[in-house]
Amino acid sequence: MNDFLSSPDTWAAFITLTFLEIVLGIDNIIFISIASSKLEPGMQKKASRLGLLLAMIFRVLLLIGVFYLVSISFTLFEINWSWLKADISFQSIILILGGIFLLYKSTSEIHSKVENKGHQEKKTVAKSAKYFNVIFQIVLIDLIFSFDSVLTAVGMTNGIDGALIIMIAAVVISIVLMMLFSTPVNNYVNKHPTIQILALSFLILIGFMLIIEGAHLSKGEVFNQHIGAVPKGYLYFAIAFSFGVELLNLRMKKKKKVS
Repeated sequence: MNDFLSSPDTWAAFITLTFLEIVLGIDNIIFISIASSKLEPGMQKKASRLGLLLAMIFRVLLLIGVFYLVSISFTLFEINWSWLKADISFQSIILILGGIFLLYKSTSEIHSKVENKGHQEKKTVAKSAKYFNVIFQIVLIDLIFSFDSVLTAVGMTNGIDGALIIMIAAVVISIVLMMLFSTPVNNYVNKHPTIQILALSFLILIGFMLIIEGAHLSKGEVFNQHIGAVPKGYLYFAIAFSFGVELLNLRMKKKKKVS
């Protein structure tokens, strides 16, 4: 346990994943505020917190399920073509399909935000003002938007010791922070939309990582060249460097406005 806690990879994965979970959860906060707004003002905060608590439980269960599915590594079938060879397992299928899903989700979200289409999903929220109906809506909304979060967690921690503990801790802490600071976090990210674009760009990077990881675990070869694993350190450095540059950019903009 001491080796696990003292590992730089553990803390790098935990901090980076928690940050991404919070930023990627902004959409959840927006939809939750819409759903809870159907209630009386005194019940809105209670409904959103209870909904997020239930959603956290379901998300952790989903996370555990996906984690163990990814651990199934026996070969289902083999590909032995002239230019492509691979031993396809359930593990590699989940990782590759998950990576493709993240690529699609992140690029479509970036396109939506750049084109200023907004959140068309707001129209899908039911108009019922009953308390438990609102709770159900909040849990359902969070589950729908949990897949990219869960796949991001798997991609960030796959192959790291104590990966499941890191993922659960990051998910729990991110949702607790959303419960406590949903309003200021929502306001800050909406005030600086480039933060969301940056997080979605990270998803593209993680999507590619998942695909490469899946191909590597399937012992894939393309034109007789083995597909190697990409060290997680490259991913953490790219995310930290990009986020640091963005913070400097936001600070520069703030100084220009003041002056």
